[in-house]
Amino acid sequence: IRRNNSSAHRLGMIGALITSVLFLCSYLIYHHEVGYVPFTGQGIIRPLYFTILFTHVATAAAIVPLVLITLFHALRGNTQQHRRFAAWTLPLWLYTSITGVMVYILVFRL
Repeated sequence: IRRNNSSAHRLGMIGALITSVLFLCSYLIYHHEVGYVPFTGQGIIRPLYFTILFTHVATAAAIVPLVLITLFHALRGNTQQHRRFAAWTLPLWLYTSITGVMVYILVFRL
């Protein structure tokens, strides 16, 4: 968008939204089938894991309405409001994505 290529921005954001929705669906289906997966790590990693998990869950809950509001303003052509919400949505979305990978690694690969 900084290079005035709004079509590339639109395609990238649609791709990110579709990827996120597909991931959320697969995540919900997985946990519906498998259920709760306990964290078995011990020592200093345990409080670190729960801190990351807590912030991940909080931002994951907040990101859904933020994405919908940001998308709504983009579709309505309300650029100022879209930019205002996107300034919060993007960093939180990135944080949620990164901490989600961290949680996965800590639970299943540690």
